Amino acid sequence: MTNAWATALSQLDEAVSFMGLEPEFHDIFRTPKRILTVSIPVRMDDGRVEVFTGFRVHHSLARGPAKGGVRYHPEVSVDEVKALAMWMTWKCAVVGIPYGGAKGGVRIDPKRLSDGELERLTRRYASEILPFIGPERDIPAPDVNTDERIMAWIMDTYSVNSGFSVPGVVTGKPVSIGGSQGRSGATSRGVVTVAMLALRQLDMQPEGRSVAIQGFGKVGGFAAQLFHDAGFNVIGIADYKGGVYNARGLNPTALLRYKSEADTVAGFPGADAITNDELLALECDLLVPAAIEDQITGRNVDAVRAKIVVEGANGPTTPEADHALADRGVLVVPDVLANAGGVTVSYFEWVQDIQAYFWSEDEVNMRMREVMERAYGEVRSLSEEKGVRLRLAALAIGIGRVADAHRARGLFP
Repeated sequence: MTNAWATALSQLDEAVSFMGLEPEFHDIFRTPKRILTVSIPVRMDDGRVEVFTGFRVHHSLARGPAKGGVRYHPEVSVDEVKALAMWMTWKCAVVGIPYGGAKGGVRIDPKRLSDGELERLTRRYASEILPFIGPERDIPAPDVNTDERIMAWIMDTYSVNSGFSVPGVVTGKPVSIGGSQGRSGATSRGVVTVAMLALRQLDMQPEGRSVAIQGFGKVGGFAAQLFHDAGFNVIGIADYKGGVYNARGLNPTALLRYKSEADTVAGFPGADAITNDELLALECDLLVPAAIEDQITGRNVDAVRAKIVVEGANGPTTPEADHALADRGVLVVPDVLANAGGVTVSYFEWVQDIQAYFWSEDEVNMRMREVMERAYGEVRSLSEEKGVRLRLAALAIGIGRVADAHRARGLFP
């Protein structure tokens, strides 16, 4: 598997070369501002104390407080978290949000923990990263295997230590404690928004277009429903246990019901069983990798037959595969643009918390769509002007904005 940090550095190097950026900024951007590794001792239900490892990385604070999710996964590593923090820096800048990039993670399979163990793990992790986070410092959010309940525990832990309620310390939390309407499905809505724009760019109408989605979690699951409701034909879906295919189309609502009982889409009746590799190779108009990094690589890129790839996940396409897809005329909408709907609405949530004034779901969705459409237009314009891939154009815009912030602030001392 390709190292995510190596992928992030390769993308940075290519963009910096394309931009002709000053070497000093290149060096600054290659080095995260802060890296925190923490030990997380947790008393398990049987009385044992088990020690887990967690991370929090700040890549850049030039444009504002750090922003980034927290993931719980057995393969979390410091290199992965560094890469995700860098991508968050560019993502926030691409869509014009005044945040820097951060990311966090704990090396754990949360499925093997009881609810009590998960809460104790979360609260201890929050306590260990307490000096890093805060509504004006670093605002965590949900990511792989974390959700609004976990954000509520982090918010409560921070608030107890502060002596008063601090809703703005996290986003993606329940509406009852300062969460935003429309936050839970924001990443998926953003993915569908840019997919529509990509189709328009290729003069393709959305009705009846075939979609294959890798990942059926927070992003892929709701995106499947949104694509279905918009008239697309969702022909394939896969998760970490396997996948299903039906050329006539799958019903996302029935699939969600099935998954809630089986914990997977594999085995869904009325569909053919496929592997993740077979899903990526389906002949379709749109392919949405919405799982984890390094899914489309030099090993399998020749099998990809989609006309458009919309990256719902962070870093699903390696640099080698990205160039190969471009050489074949496949339009790739990069992660730093395609899945920015989540952080956009996280920003809205943070703003609402600070103001203690909340918006309707329709207003949130409308504002998110405006941000995504403007960002896509800017990226497409630069891409066409310079004759480069959407990814390179998006990175150039994001990196350029962060460099502008560094120039304006200067170097202290």
